[in-house]
Amino acid sequence: MTGIPDTIDGVQKLLAEQDYVCGRALGTVVFLALTLGRPLFLEGEAGVGKTEIAKALAAGLGRRLIRLQCYEGLDAASAVHEWNFAAQMVAIRAAEGADREGLVEDLFSDRYLIRRPLLEAMSPQPGGAPVLLIDELDRTDEPFEAFLLEALSDFQVTIPELGTIRAPEPPIVILTSNRTREVHDALKRRCLYHWVDYPDFAREMEILAARAPEANEKLSREVIAFVQKLRTEDLFKRPGVAETIDWAKCLLALDVIELSPEVIADTLGAILKYQDDIQRLQGSEAKRLLDEVRAEVGA
Repeated sequence: MTGIPDTIDGVQKLLAEQDYVCGRALGTVVFLALTLGRPLFLEGEAGVGKTEIAKALAAGLGRRLIRLQCYEGLDAASAVHEWNFAAQMVAIRAAEGADREGLVEDLFSDRYLIRRPLLEAMSPQPGGAPVLLIDELDRTDEPFEAFLLEALSDFQVTIPELGTIRAPEPPIVILTSNRTREVHDALKRRCLYHWVDYPDFAREMEILAARAPEANEKLSREVIAFVQKLRTEDLFKRPGVAETIDWAKCLLALDVIELSPEVIADTLGAILKYQDDIQRLQGSEAKRLLDEVRAEVGA
């Protein structure tokens, strides 16, 4: 287990060791979240590295990563705990004809408790407080946000049969949102906030060098310039950094050393995920963008 860095540079170094390229602004807010024990709310477009920072932190600190993947209809029971009803029924049948004193108390004990992510994050962990990733919070409903207020304010959850369970050591909490809807201010006020934007050309080159080091510099420059050009187009879904990395790895698997309109047409599914967007980039449009890219990067 690695100790929490005591400087911003230390945070950037820890993340870099996990191949996560972190700018100064993001490194600062991560440092403050770790130092002050505050939840960190990361908002931005899909694929810009919000989820990956939680993974990199957990790996770098040697902590367990506990992920709560949010979805529409997620409720407190699904996020906190469930009872193992099948095992409880077996215990009830086994107790038939025997002394049932204490059976009810035993049925609602830790023995039959199934811990879901929030309760698991509040429980002692052998490697220290875990990293709790509450991913894509904007997909949930507002009542679940209200429930999270207690969990993030006091780092505790309440189970009716057992009472209130408080974390002996607060987890490191990372919340993410793709901003498909606004998250309530009451929840944001309990967190430190950072907008994770698309990286500039130099930063994306660093990221690609860390994640796909096999790519030569010329191909990397063309790939990043092309993707950044796509982000300026009127697309339904602009490609994120994750798509840049995926595309570069696809091109390497095909032994591509430089882009061409034909290669782009064959591999568009790695960077664009909607047919209308792919259709726009077929034929002459891909060639036009590639020509603009080459003029810019000097290829």
